[in-house]
Amino acid sequence: MKKAIYPGSFDPVTYGHLDIIQRAAKAFDELIVSVLDNKTKHPLFSVDERVNILKELTEELGNVRIGSYNGLLVDCCRKEGAHVIIRGLRAVTDFEYELQMAQTNRKLADNSVDTMFLTTDLRYAYLSSSTVKEVASFEGDISEFVPPMVAKLVYNKYNS
Repeated sequence: MKKAIYPGSFDPVTYGHLDIIQRAAKAFDELIVSVLDNKTKHPLFSVDERVNILKELTEELGNVRIGSYNGLLVDCCRKEGAHVIIRGLRAVTDFEYELQMAQTNRKLADNSVDTMFLTTDLRYAYLSSSTVKEVASFEGDISEFVPPMVAKLVYNKYNS
């Protein structure tokens, strides 16, 4: 069984993330979307909230499983039995950092984990979760960046 992990903060999940999830799900028997529980960041949504949002948004994709992890991504790969990490690239500026991470992960995993890069659909090449949060914090329109349910949840966070 070909199994891959698509890790990320997904805070919040965007149409760009969903594009990568849908495309990666077609390439693998099982895709594990794993939300990073990073104790050094102050996310808008808790890990459980992000996991639940992703579960709802991907429920029609039968081979996608949503989970979370903390610590090293390669440890998550070992635990899940995945040998491929999926990463999305929006622009050339993403590549240098992502290449460094891919090489580090491969080394940490004794060459048993590869990284596959998927270029983001051009409609979402500018899009990031940080941009979504910034626009929403000023009550701007994020309807073209995230699904309606996510937009509602984001606005609720800023208005509470």
